[in-house]
Amino acid sequence: MSAPAHTPDVLVIGAGVAGLACAHDLLAAGLDVQVVEASDAVGGRMRSDRVGEFVVDRGFQVFNTSYPQVRRRLALRRLGLRPFTPGFLVHTEKGRLRFSDPTRRPRNLPDLLPGRLAGPRDLAALGLLSARDMLAPVRLVKRSQDRTTRTALADAGFSEDFVERFFRPFLSGIFLEDGLETSSRFFHLVWRSMLRGTLCLPTAGIGAVPAALAAPLPAGTVRFETPVSALTDEGAVTADGTELTAPTVVVATGPAPGLLPGLELPAYRTVTTYYHVAPRSPLGEPTLLVDERRRFVNTCVLSDVVPQLAPPGSALVATSVLGTDDDKRETAVREAMAEVYGTDTAGWDLLTTRTVTDALPAMPPPQPLSRTTRVARGRYVCGDHRATGSVQGALASGARAAREVLRDLHGAPPAGG
Repeated sequence: MSAPAHTPDVLVIGAGVAGLACAHDLLAAGLDVQVVEASDAVGGRMRSDRVGEFVVDRGFQVFNTSYPQVRRRLALRRLGLRPFTPGFLVHTEKGRLRFSDPTRRPRNLPDLLPGRLAGPRDLAALGLLSARDMLAPVRLVKRSQDRTTRTALADAGFSEDFVERFFRPFLSGIFLEDGLETSSRFFHLVWRSMLRGTLCLPTAGIGAVPAALAAPLPAGTVRFETPVSALTDEGAVTADGTELTAPTVVVATGPAPGLLPGLELPAYRTVTTYYHVAPRSPLGEPTLLVDERRRFVNTCVLSDVVPQLAPPGSALVATSVLGTDDDKRETAVREAMAEVYGTDTAGWDLLTTRTVTDALPAMPPPQPLSRTTRVARGRYVCGDHRATGSVQGALASGARAAREVLRDLHGAPPAGG
């Protein structure tokens, strides 16, 4: 084995958003930090690729401006954010129904009149739920009784019909499961963030977010194409046998169990996104579209949101389904798109397919919203599997890892779990 001369105070393995947040906070505290990344760029699952003249993300992703960690760490104006319409469309047997936030688009208030989207009972329950989640202190959400989202919605007074038409198709794209089995605490935090923030995409694709997080790091902080094969008593060892010595190691590589074989990890949700090229937009607005029959979790015309993602004269359509790809799924998706967009999709070209096997951790109740990153003396782990499965959760987990490293190095009492 060979060993580099430089020995940092902390070695961070993985340059996803959790690892970058951890490194940033440790550097700000005056520590010497080295980040090693197996791939050729930062971001982990938040990556964007150029495919011909198009830019596609590694799976459909959106960016929420209301997350506290996002607002703390990023100058949002520099990302060139382009918003989605506040709300979404539901394809039903009777045509499209629109859910809009009337506080942002008063002209769409008629869409919420009784008899269009829902009846008076469901609209009243929706108003009460939204007001509570948007205005109440977040600590009340975190301390609330945890149950499945389906149970919480029933207890909130929603009819089964409304849950099936509205919540279930929309939330399947958020939770990446269609049984509403996810923690109600996580649901309330998601609903709160949607009401308080804006869903959008950076002009350069979602990969611009981790790139912006990495930009302030000193030159040489991140070493690319340096896969780590194992942890050692002295630090870690790379796939080519190079020793990386460091008294403190933070593993921020996502759900792969190899580096910490005894670590308990949640199951992960898998999602596949098909990127089709159409000669023109079949929708004409930057809006998410979901399906009451749940043949897909969501679809949107990405080039309606960010025109720069596609060359002039083409439209880029992203459609996601739960699970993996197979020989028949793309054909079924294309047929569903013809119905929901009301257009002939036979001439659409399949640009590329992206399957993300570790897209989101499963979060059944009871779901801790945060947990300690400390796994052994001088060994820590962070990522969305240690908090809520979101950009906010990953960043917060990286920040917590940094705090716990600093407490331990400075001899403070151990932090709570």
